[in-house]
Formats: sequence, C-alpha cells, structure tokens
Amino acid sequence: MEGFDSVWIERPADVRSVRYSRLAPGPYVFRVTACNEDNVWNLEGSSVAITVLPPFWQTRWFIIASTVLLVGLAVLFVYYASTQRLKRQLVGFRQQEAVEKERARIARDLHDQLGANLTQVALLGELAETDKGHPEEVESHARQISHTARETTRALDEIVWTVNPSNDTLDGLINYICKYAQEYLALAGLRYRLEVPPHLPAIPISPEIRHNLFLVAKEAVNNIVKHSKAEIAWLRLELSENAFVLEIEDNGKGVLESDRDKGRNGLINMSQRMKDVGGDFQILPRVEGGTKIRLRAPLNPLPLKR
Repeated sequence: MEGFDSVWIERPADVRSVRYSRLAPGPYVFRVTACNEDNVWNLEGSSVAITVLPPFWQTRWFIIASTVLLVGLAVLFVYYASTQRLKRQLVGFRQQEAVEKERARIARDLHDQLGANLTQVALLGELAETDKGHPEEVESHARQISHTARETTRALDEIVWTVNPSNDTLDGLINYICKYAQEYLALAGLRYRLEVPPHLPAIPISPEIRHNLFLVAKEAVNNIVKHSKAEIAWLRLELSENAFVLEIEDNGKGVLESDRDKGRNGLINMSQRMKDVGGDFQILPRVEGGTKIRLRAPLNPLPLKR
C-alpha cells in the first residue's frame, strides 16, 4: 500500500484478502504481484487507486466554520462582558447622580423651610424682647413663635419621612398623605372623608414618585383650606395593575378662571411634578359643586429598598 507501507508484505498463496485499519485520510495506491506454481512472478502486477475521505470534523469547510464560530463567540463574549461592565458603570453613575440630586433637594428643603422658619423665630424673639413693655405685643409674638415652631416641626417630619427609604412603598405614601390631610383639615375645622382600602399592598414605588406626589397632594389640600371655602373634603384612592389614582375633592366654590389665573404658577407646578414622574394631573369641576383634583401615577416593578 503506497502511502502506508514502506516495504512489500508477503502473504501465503491461499490468502486472498488484506486488511488495513486506521488509514489516515488521503490518496493511496494498492499494488499486488503474484507468482504461479512454478514460481514465475508477474513482475508488472496489478494496482488500484484508493482515496480515503476524512470524517466531516476533519474537512476543510468544518475547520473553517469552526474557526469562524469560535472567533465569533469570542467577539460576542468580549462584547457582552464590555456591555455589562458599561451598564454597571452607567447604573453606578445614575445612582450617584440620584444621590447627589437627593442631597441637593434635602439641602434646599432644609434651607427653604427650616432655615426660613428658624430665622422667623429668631426675629420674633427679638421683637418680643423689644416689646416686653407691651404685653399684648409679646403675646402676639409668642403666638407667632408657637405657630412657626409647629410649622417647623411639621416640615422636619416631612423631610425625615421623605429621605427614609423604608417609606418607598404605596402604603407608606398613602398613609402619610392621609395623616397630613386629617391633621390639616381638622385644624382648619373642615369635615373630611377618606375612601382608602384598609389594607394597602406594600408595592415599591420610586422616591421621585413618592416625593412629587406628596407635594402635589399637599398643595391640593392646602388650596382647599385656603381658597375653596368648602365644608367637607374627600380623599379617594383607586388601584389598578399598573397605576394608582388619587382624587382629592371638595364641595367649595370651585375653580373659576380668575382663580386659575391667580394660581396658575401653583397649578403649573403641580402638573409639571406629575409629568416628571410619568403621571397625569387633572383639575375638574364636581357635578355637585366644588373641585376635583385627579392625580394618576404609574406603579413600576422597582426593588424595595431596605
């Protein structure tokens, strides 16, 4: 077997076959010569060409395809690893940006609310010291100091509630809004009705939704007390699979066009806050008279912070 045997191999005369195993892929020539009973040899002999085909995993197309596939997988792996690393970095940057934004907001709230109130208390204290010879003036200053102190305590409680991540749930938000509405409306002498499910699910919501929705609801309740001349107010919650709706109603004089013009900045801010969190803001007249504020906010599947 040329290409496999380097020497001739003799076989007995009665052997009519020869077996080769594990021939490598490639071309071969099988040659055979024989002699007769008189020991006369056929010097030309006979030959047959044989080609052993390689298995498919040793073919050129398979090797090329495998190489391309491995290179492609390597490129995809590098691309995936790089993309994931960039995504993690992007998430880290966004978290850092959110923290910085939250810190700036807290600093602004502390300055705008607590700072202004404490400055007012200090000025009222100085006025009380100056007017100590006029008891009625001192009494007026003392009432203002007491009122400002209560406002400062309420503002501090709101800031602490806002920055506490354990409150980033739907029940935490609605319960706090109801608490605020109850205290504020009761202090103003208004009757109120809360139509809220007794057991709210602890659905996680983002800090942005919680903060903005509370400020809008707070502004709506304040407007009822200050401008509506209402006798009773309602706060109603409706839940759906992907959103929740908070309605704040009163039976007051309603919102006239002149009132809209006067308070347009407040209404625009309320609408913008809801738009910033992907929600909706509507101000509607009640059929029975009065005003309805309708706030709709999304419920996103966010991880609950602890």
